[in-house]
This record gives sequence, C-alpha cells and structure tokens, in this order.
Amino acid sequence: MPQRGADAQRAKSNVPRLKLSYKEMLESNNLFTFNGLANSSAYHTFLLDEEKGRLFVGAKDHLLSFNLIDINMDQQLKECSNFIKVLQPFNHTHMYACGTGAFHPACAYVEVGKRPENDFGGHRSLVNKWTTFLKARLICSVPGLNGIDTHFDELQDVFLMSSKDSKNPIIYAVFTTSSNIFKGSAVCMYNMADVRRVFLGPYAHRDGPNYQWVPFLGRVPYPRPGTCPSKTFGGFESTKDLPDDVVTFARSHPAMYNPVLPINNRPIIIKTDVDYQFTQIVVDRVEAEDGQYDVMFIGTDLGTVLKVVSIPRGTWHDLEEVLLEEMTVFREPTAITAMELSTKQQQLYLGSNIGVSQMPLHRCDVYGKACAECCLARDPYCAWDGSQCSRYFPTAKRRTRRQDIRNGDPLTQCSDLQHNDEESGESILLDKTVYGVENSSSFLECSPKSQRALIYWQFQRHGEDRKQEKDSGVYYCHAVEHGFIQTLLRLTLHVIPSVHLDDLIQRPSSDTSRSSHGKLWYQDFLSLIDPPGPNSVDQLCEQVWKKERKQRRQKAHHLHASQSHVSQLLNSGQSNSSKWKLMPESKKGRNRRTHEAPRAPRSV
Repeated sequence: MPQRGADAQRAKSNVPRLKLSYKEMLESNNLFTFNGLANSSAYHTFLLDEEKGRLFVGAKDHLLSFNLIDINMDQQLKECSNFIKVLQPFNHTHMYACGTGAFHPACAYVEVGKRPENDFGGHRSLVNKWTTFLKARLICSVPGLNGIDTHFDELQDVFLMSSKDSKNPIIYAVFTTSSNIFKGSAVCMYNMADVRRVFLGPYAHRDGPNYQWVPFLGRVPYPRPGTCPSKTFGGFESTKDLPDDVVTFARSHPAMYNPVLPINNRPIIIKTDVDYQFTQIVVDRVEAEDGQYDVMFIGTDLGTVLKVVSIPRGTWHDLEEVLLEEMTVFREPTAITAMELSTKQQQLYLGSNIGVSQMPLHRCDVYGKACAECCLARDPYCAWDGSQCSRYFPTAKRRTRRQDIRNGDPLTQCSDLQHNDEESGESILLDKTVYGVENSSSFLECSPKSQRALIYWQFQRHGEDRKQEKDSGVYYCHAVEHGFIQTLLRLTLHVIPSVHLDDLIQRPSSDTSRSSHGKLWYQDFLSLIDPPGPNSVDQLCEQVWKKERKQRRQKAHHLHASQSHVSQLLNSGQSNSSKWKLMPESKKGRNRRTHEAPRAPRSV
C-alpha cells in the first residue's frame, strides 16, 4: 500500500466502522423510543429488574415502569411531585424512591470514597458526621512532553465489571476535561485491588512553609482511621465507640496521599477530535470463538452511543480499542444521562431529558451479506454461520462458522467459502454506466458500507489510440480495509466528443415542427459542456432521453431517424453504446474526471 494510503488508513482507525442515523435505526427496527410525557422530563434514574422484566425510571414528577422486551408495551405510571434521583430495591414488592424538590445536582469531583455502613458520627467530635469517610484521587491522564500530562479530571460515570475474583471487580470510569480550551473525553480502567492498596497507604498531610501536601509519616492511632468498626477488632460496635484520637485524626486527614492509577497507566479510549463528550458507560463481557471480550457502550452528550470492543494486541495488558458502531438513539441532540444493560434480553436502555430509548446489543445483519464483511466487522456478538452474519453461539456447529475478533482477517477465515459466495450471487459486482461530454467533468461515485475502508479506482481504457476519448473506459472501485481488498463497483464511462455536438445540435429534420426544439437541444448540450453541478451531466442526459421517448410516442418515424443519428455519433467515438443512465448521488468515494482535449505543450 502506498505511504499516503497507509497514513489514510491510520487516520480512519479512530472513526466508527458503521454510523447509523436515528432514521436508519428506526427503519431497521433496531430502536424503540418513548418520547416522554407532556408534563415531565429528566428521565435520568434507572432501576433494572431482570426477574420481573421491568425497567423503572425516575423522572420529574413521575415514576415510570417499562416492559424490558419492548418499552412501548405495558407502560405503567405513578405521579410523584419530585425529581426522582435515587431508586433502590427494598424487597420483592417495594423499592426506595428518593428525590429533591429543587433540581440542583451536585458537581462531580474526581475522587473515590469509602465509608462503612455503621458510621454514625463521633461521640464528642464529628457529631452526626462521617468519621470513617476517606478520599483518594483517580488519575486518568495522558503522558505529555516535558513531563506535563494531559488530565481528564471530571468523573462522569462508573461501571463495575465482575471478574473471577468477586472481591476485585474491574472498574470502568468515564472522564471529561474541565478546561475551557481543551475539550476531550477518556475511559480508564482500574483494579479494585489497587484502590484498596491506596486506602491502606499513607494519609495526605499539609506541612512545610508552603503548606503543601506530603505523606503523613507520624504515628497513626488504633484502630486505623477509616477502618469499619467491628466487635472482632477492638470490640467497637459503631463509630460512636471509637477513641477520640481516632476521630480527631480522621477529621484532619480525610484524604490519602497516593493516587489510584489506571491499568497500564493510561486511558484505554481517548476522544479529543470530536464535537461530543462521553457521559455514560456500560460494559458487557462477550464469549467469542477466540476468547472473552469486553464490549463497551458509551453514551454522549449528543444522544449517540458508541460501541467499542477491547482487543489485545500481544497481551491483555496491551489493548486495541476498535470502534464498531456509532448510533443516534434520540430524535434530537440530547445528553444521555442513564444507561442499563440487560444480558437476559440482550438489550440496552438509555435515558435523557426528553425520553427513553431501547436498542439491541447486536445487529449482525447490518454488516453485510458475505463472509468477508462479517469477519471485517470484528464484533464478538456476530459470526458467519455459512449463509449469513448472525448471532454467535459457542454451542453452534463449527464447520461453517467463521469469526476472527483479534485479527479480523477474512483472507484466512473466508477463502474456502468464496466459491459459495459467488454461486449464491453475493460477490456479483454492481454495474453502472455514466455518460459525460468532452471538456466537462463527471463524478464517479462509490460508497463502501464501512467508514474505515479506503477507496481506490482502477481504470481500464477502451482503446489506447483514441486520444479524444482518453477517459472513456471501465472504472473498478476497490475498497481496502484491514489488508483485505474487495471490488464494489464496475462503472463504464462514455465520453461524447465535443466535435460532434454541432452535428447533434443542427441535425436535419424533415418536419418543420422539429425546428421549434432546436433552441432546447442547443441549451441542453451547452449545459452538458459546462454543467453547473457534479450530477448535471447525468441529469441532463436523462432529461434528454425522456424527451426523446415522449416524442417517439407522438411521431415514431421522426424520432427513429433522430435516434439513429445519435447512435451513429456515439459509435464514431466508441464502439460500445447503451442507454444513458443517472448515477445516484453519494457523498463518498468521488473521483472527478475532467475530459479535456489534447493541448499543445507550454512554451518555456
């Protein structure tokens, strides 16, 4: 691949492979929406009950209940004059609902806290205040030049992913920047064991002439401040039984000195070149052919969801983040403020200020109808089953199953199935024919499904000795992605020589009524020579052809003579002739061809 092609491929590595609009999500039945109540808003608080199959949503003045299968089915509503901010289960029949009459949410700080359940405050100091609450800094930064790091310092959301050790889950945290100059988002991963280690380390202490933070090196009272009261250790039933020196130390040393560093000491996802910021995250652990993968669903402040998979390059400590899809899930830009994932229903639920949306975790059919397209997607949920890209199940038959998440290599996975694809018609090229006029421009359109694919054109000339029609010929559109080349389109371009336009404009006619159309033909072909827009050539050709068909119905024998004359002119420029067709408009893969006549060399 040329160097500039390699650079372009790297530039595309940070874009979503598929980007689906709100309309596309609705039309493909991949999105259910609840557009909110007329007298309510702020659908920010979720409680998922997999056992009952319900999603409880707290909003302004209302508590709602949705069916997990389809949020538009069996909706239930209760009025509550409050902004519902917290929903917690109480028992099998009841839940706690906590709200506020004044809607002023507190700012988020980049800290992680720890407090026991039996903290009732001190006996003489810190009365009715927490005595065991400690804080530590969560670091999510990118090392910079000269030791200056770029910090993502505002914590937006946290998700706990269970691991083999139930006491040490993996923590996924979403951060943004507080800077008004630099706007960005990041996701960092943490080990719970590292968090515990920080809370067992030195306390932060202000000391010295500048009153700066330093580790406390003095005597720490017993029991260690921050430790949960226990009858086993010291016989303390609650914090009111703790010694005064313990409570006094806790009041003057509420923070730990050491920060909590992320796994691999850097973010796993960074976004700084986009117009949105991360707001929410949920993670699903998916079983694939070559192991387990964590698939992240990240909500943004524009109402979009990013689907990202972590893929190890060499080891699990060196992760590659592959952005699979970007989906718009609300009818207008709005921040996603709540997310819940149902592994039982394989659905994702999203809340915002204007309503609630529901989407499936996987849409394997959108990736394509060939083995190579399914393999290039690198989606752990999906695999080629021998006939289509469908949901991967570890228990399914393996003979025709193809999946390669780590490498995404269709050459290895699908080479033995290529013959089957050809027989089924999946690999048949799309054929198009386009007409242009010499000294004008034509846009050759080719739109790959994947945004990560690079487009290359291959040209096959009709005849090497025909200099006047040097751009006439067959153009092949190739998409290159992850080292795999796929031919998408075969486009035939016919260039009408400008020297024949006068003959075509002033063609003889035995019917005087035809002379009234002379000006119209002249305007048509004048526009063909210098079209106002990229699609004007094809549009004008189509208009002319429609006029010819209309005239054929009126006077068949006169039009037959005209068509013979046009055919003769086309054949004089190239051996192949066919009907003029309009090529559909597209925004990608344009290749502009300017059909210029040969010019004399410039003098020096």
